[in-house]
Amino acid sequence: MSAAVMKTYHGGCPHDCPDTCSMVFEVENGRLTGVRGNKEHPMTRGGLCVKLKDYEKRHYHPDRLLHPMRRSGPKGSKQFERITWDEALDEIAGKWKRIIAEDGPQAILPASYLGHQGLVHGLNGGDAFFNRMGATVCERTYCGEGSCTAWLLTIGPTAGVDPESYIHSKYIVIWACNSVSTNLHHWHIVVDARKRGAKVVVIDAYKSRTAKQADWHITPKPATDGALAMAVINSIIEQGLVDRDYVDKYTVGFEDLAERARDRTPEWAEKITGVPAEDIRRLARELATEQPAAIRIGVGLERHYGGAQTIRAVTCIPALTGAWRHVGGGITQFPVWEHPYRFDVICRPDWIPENTQVVNILQLGRALTGELPLSTPIRSLMCWNSNPVTQSPEADKVVEGLMREDLFQVSAEHFISDTASYADILLPAAMGAEMEDIILSWGHLYLTYNTKCADAPGECLPNNEIFRRLAERMGYEDDRLKWSDTECLENFIDWDAPACAGIDLDYLRKHGFARLNVGTRDDRCPHREGNFPTPTGKCHFRVDGAKNFVAAPFRQMYEGMQPGEDIDPLPDYLPPKERPETNPELAKRYPLNIITPKSHAFLNSCYANMEGKQKEQGDQFVLISPVDAGARGIRDGDTVRVFNDRGAFECAARVTDDVNPGVVVATLGYWRQFNNGTVNITSSADFVEMGNAPRVFDNLVQVEAAA
Repeated sequence: MSAAVMKTYHGGCPHDCPDTCSMVFEVENGRLTGVRGNKEHPMTRGGLCVKLKDYEKRHYHPDRLLHPMRRSGPKGSKQFERITWDEALDEIAGKWKRIIAEDGPQAILPASYLGHQGLVHGLNGGDAFFNRMGATVCERTYCGEGSCTAWLLTIGPTAGVDPESYIHSKYIVIWACNSVSTNLHHWHIVVDARKRGAKVVVIDAYKSRTAKQADWHITPKPATDGALAMAVINSIIEQGLVDRDYVDKYTVGFEDLAERARDRTPEWAEKITGVPAEDIRRLARELATEQPAAIRIGVGLERHYGGAQTIRAVTCIPALTGAWRHVGGGITQFPVWEHPYRFDVICRPDWIPENTQVVNILQLGRALTGELPLSTPIRSLMCWNSNPVTQSPEADKVVEGLMREDLFQVSAEHFISDTASYADILLPAAMGAEMEDIILSWGHLYLTYNTKCADAPGECLPNNEIFRRLAERMGYEDDRLKWSDTECLENFIDWDAPACAGIDLDYLRKHGFARLNVGTRDDRCPHREGNFPTPTGKCHFRVDGAKNFVAAPFRQMYEGMQPGEDIDPLPDYLPPKERPETNPELAKRYPLNIITPKSHAFLNSCYANMEGKQKEQGDQFVLISPVDAGARGIRDGDTVRVFNDRGAFECAARVTDDVNPGVVVATLGYWRQFNNGTVNITSSADFVEMGNAPRVFDNLVQVEAAA
């Protein structure tokens, strides 16, 4: 018997994280035995986060779904019986054809997100199939869409400051981003910059792991960052710190912005945010004078009513100060804007029939329970790469909808997750090392290749193969729906784009990653002389004629700016909907503002079923201040009930000065089946004012000792 031979292959972390780590798979006889970071990658530099460091254990977890299954007990009971792939596909296709014949294809709803971040098998991997069907379109705005709307209005689809260029920054502001837990490899660069003399400021409503390591932690009240940003703009102008040469040459609307900010003084903002006026002036002064100054914004900044306007205001600051003149100066949102992905080919939006209804995944519970006024009620749901029972707000409504006996649910999954437990048919999906892909990188400027190098256990199939087989059963003959994984990769990237000069699929297979040709960390300064990808080529402090868009059926239910209404030409502070200062009647019952950031050891809800990660993360908890705990007779470690009109969950109280009075923090991702409720039970499914982003940080609750 010959000895096993270990081989290594290029991999990419498939999870929803800006870092998209380049990895090395270690494989023996078709079995993944280990993973390690790729030391050759200039940004991820051989490191893996706590989630990924033993990735092979996820592949071979004893609870992994290995075979197609049919529900044999009540919905949610996790009672299933094994069936064959042919039986599963025939049953799905048969049900869907009957539904289409009776109610039309819009009675079928796909639901997915970034449980896998690959171009082939990820978020958009099933879009072409369901668009060909004519199914209801799933609008997936879990994170970033309010931010993206604001970003595009202000400076256009630019990657902004290269995350690697922060090594040259002298002043770094991390605004509403817990980098240590959710953007670890950028944090390493920030730390290196600090060793070279940079000052690191973190703006966050509580003492996150990142805030605790900052040189200066600024703590605005939740959902008041817009007031802070407008006061910074006011103070930059009032202190005479505007780079007038840059503003005159490369911006639009300065005088109007100055007039809008005239009354947004630091004293005004102090009353709203709790940040001392002198601290606001100091922040403005240092941002303007300590160049290069760079701002890294997180998606948490959008997650309250007024979030998009907040990001517009923050995004104006580097142009006011002329920070864009410098390598390592400016602002970073999503570098993915300069990646040459061909989403029109991936998704085939041209196949969507005219007037197709849209359901937002944030409002999945409302759609499935009949609360949304749909033109065609949903009779079937297919879910993959997502676990909306834990990730979507108003989670009790999601469960209520999934419990419908007349709803035919299909889940392609790795485990019987909270959402999959309600399915009628389960399809076993392949994992990272078991399929070829290029992993979307929304947080840096590299393409990352993932090799199919390990055998999938049981009967697991890659998502793309699942959709190929479903397309065949449904009788769809389009070539796009027959492409192999390799053919997809050949077509899903614009290999002729200037950013891909010298890069092709063979290069990626050989090297594992490639930096796009958009400048280096040491010379990239894309907006030194303007050149913003806007209609004027300038940064727009003012935008005229932009209209708000809300897809049906939300027009009848939208709370806030109405469809077709002009978007405010200028950024401003919009008060949150659920704060004691803005909603005192609600606050009488629910006086605490809850923030629900991501967990340190889970990736959204991925890994929350694995014992090692559960141990690392700890039991579900809520951070509460000694003042608020004492007023409620709560001691550290007590089991408490967190609740509002939308529902309740139980967890352990952690009494700590990491949160200010009036604020509590409970992290996202815990599975409902292991806990007495989870945080998104209390979250609202209403949207922010632009981009249909979630309002989950704009949320009041009460905390009491559990019975």
